[in-house]
Amino acid sequence: MADDEHHEQNFEQASAGASLTFPMQCSALRKNGFVVMKGRPCKIVDMSTSKTGKHGHAKVHLVGIDIFTGKKLEDLSPSTHNMDVPNVKRDEYALVNIDEGFLNLMLQDGTPKDDVKVPEGDLGKEIQSKFDEGAELLVTIVSAMGEEQAISYKEAPKGA
Repeated sequence: MADDEHHEQNFEQASAGASLTFPMQCSALRKNGFVVMKGRPCKIVDMSTSKTGKHGHAKVHLVGIDIFTGKKLEDLSPSTHNMDVPNVKRDEYALVNIDEGFLNLMLQDGTPKDDVKVPEGDLGKEIQSKFDEGAELLVTIVSAMGEEQAISYKEAPKGA
């Protein structure tokens, strides 16, 4: 029965979590929602629909801003086609320390997280200076499609 050995296949799961994206029909997308354009997770800032032409499909013109780089991207797609929508998650972490360009963060349940870089530009400078002043900060991390980035912070409420 050596033939049977060839039919046995072993599939290994890459990750047990949810999918990075899910499909949605173009006509169901909305402004301020999210969509994947040119392989990047984007927030939709403008969209318009053209009328059905002589070749059939109404087209949806999407303008989005990459949620990690801030770059503007545009896409044109038939309204009946599906586009990928990224699963975007926001979490708030307490800032414990800043070490060699990385934020040392902690979840409410005490789970440490230390793989998020200090954001570049003014936001990173503000977080660093507030932390140096001894302020207790809560940092908001957005994650989508395997990327993470600090997008905002606020001072922790006193006595929390």
